[in-house]
Amino acid sequence: MPEAAARPGRRVTLADVAAEAGVSRALASIVMRGAPGASEATRDRVQEVARSLGYRPDSRARLLRSSRTRLLGVTFTLAEPFHAEVVESVYAAAEDAGFELALSAVSPQRSEARAVESLLDLGVEALLMIAPSTPADGLAGHARQLPVVTLLSPAEVNGVDRVRSDDGAGIRAAVDHLVGLGHRKIIHLDGSGAVSAAERSSAYRDAMAAHGLAGDIRVLRGGAGEEDGLRAGGELLAGELPSAVVVFNDRCALGVLEAVRRSGLSVPGEFSLTGYDDSQLARLSHVQLTTVSQQAPLLAEAAVACAAARLENREPSGLVHPPRLVVRSTTGPAAPRR
Repeated sequence: MPEAAARPGRRVTLADVAAEAGVSRALASIVMRGAPGASEATRDRVQEVARSLGYRPDSRARLLRSSRTRLLGVTFTLAEPFHAEVVESVYAAAEDAGFELALSAVSPQRSEARAVESLLDLGVEALLMIAPSTPADGLAGHARQLPVVTLLSPAEVNGVDRVRSDDGAGIRAAVDHLVGLGHRKIIHLDGSGAVSAAERSSAYRDAMAAHGLAGDIRVLRGGAGEEDGLRAGGELLAGELPSAVVVFNDRCALGVLEAVRRSGLSVPGEFSLTGYDDSQLARLSHVQLTTVSQQAPLLAEAAVACAAARLENREPSGLVHPPRLVVRSTTGPAAPRR
């Protein structure tokens, strides 16, 4: 007899059914709700396990499914400060639109798949996924169950709505700013495979070429975190120093800034630096990082409006927004080269 059924007094849960049947909780939920997306063999197996365990669906969940929950599920990455700012803006946008939010975090100990499963179990009406790492087929699978809106993701997935800022325009604005200050030796620290990294690197190359600086194009491995910036900054200082660096995001830029300042170089007197995101870290008084703002409130409003439109069988609009360059104290005129 399965362990869950052998323990008197313990309510059998959907997780017990899923584990015994060897399927995910999301797939077990599809079967128990009678929703499309599971094979007949899987349905038979899950239903047989449910009967043998004595599983009874929670009456509260049935009630939620019988009417509008007005509940939006949001996945985000705990380690990304900018994600927290987007979530804060989503709260405001959702409240204005008459929705509640359910948050589910992604961390090294908690996968994005698990984060989504927990939201599906709560009966959310739509998913808002911030910079998702789920493969395209997985996102498309979720979209067959309910509306899915991704934020800050460059990937186009069939059936999934994508709300984002124009990464290419943001990087071009940073390069234009630096060239306008007289910089020519401008390098790019990339995101090393992170979401939007390829698009931003391509935009850097195009912007440099547009200014007649194709011969000065140089892309180095960066990353998404401060430790990546510290490492990359050390590598920059060990070689021929550029006059300016366009960095993949603010967190990595902060690591570069720390490495450069430790070396005794003046920022921006001898070295200019731009980030991306305009996170709270960039605005700190001792940082004041020149960066590209993705305008989180606009992204949040567009994502919530998109989910609402899909739930009302309307076509969404306004999914791409222009970013805005925010000039602070880490960029200045190019220093004369000896």
